[in-house]
Amino acid sequence: MLAGFIVWSVVALLLCGIGVLALRSNKAVGFFAGVKPPEVVDVKKYNHAVAINWFVYAGVVELFGIPLLFLKQNSALFVVSILGVVMSSIGLAIAYTLIEAKYTKK
Repeated sequence: MLAGFIVWSVVALLLCGIGVLALRSNKAVGFFAGVKPPEVVDVKKYNHAVAINWFVYAGVVELFGIPLLFLKQNSALFVVSILGVVMSSIGLAIAYTLIEAKYTKK
């Protein structure tokens, strides 16, 4: 399942790329597709927090991909990796909601 792990790692690298783009942006970055970014108090700190959020998420996704190296094809334990990513995706959205609440102009 080395090929599966490589594909999984490429996805994690793409998520890191989103974090790098957020970190380098001079304007507030959006998080959800099709939604305008909020007006924030400090753009640099907001973008930094969003970038850290993406980096942590990419790391967690990569960690849940490690079992792909050791499991046989069609193993039922793949459910652990899939559910782990689903739960961490929910955590990503919750963390962003907290970031947005902290930096949005009131």
